[in-house]
Amino acid sequence: MMLELPYPPSVNSYYRTFRGRMLISAKGRAYRLEVIALLANKYKGFHSGERLSVKILLNVPDKRRRDLDNVFKCVLDSMQHAGIYADDSQIDELYIKRGELIKGGKMTIDVESIVNG
Repeated sequence: MMLELPYPPSVNSYYRTFRGRMLISAKGRAYRLEVIALLANKYKGFHSGERLSVKILLNVPDKRRRDLDNVFKCVLDSMQHAGIYADDSQIDELYIKRGELIKGGKMTIDVESIVNG
């Protein structure tokens, strides 16, 4: 399954501390809602219990230095909430590649079942 999603907030802006508790920020919640709306009922439960391989092509929005590992959490959690899989613990393989710069940024994500045997 190939998905195209908007560029996510980094893990640095995904969480906020409020009264000693770690919470998802307004920016993180807004991104999650955007992903849910984009994927609404298209792939609900598609990978409900399978082991998964996820490959991400990340097109950054500008020339700023970025750590690739700062985008995983937000996008994987958002895909879970959109119903692509039951839990992101199903992911056994995770691959990310930086693509070319695209104004506004985007992510192209390939989710596949891992066939044993």
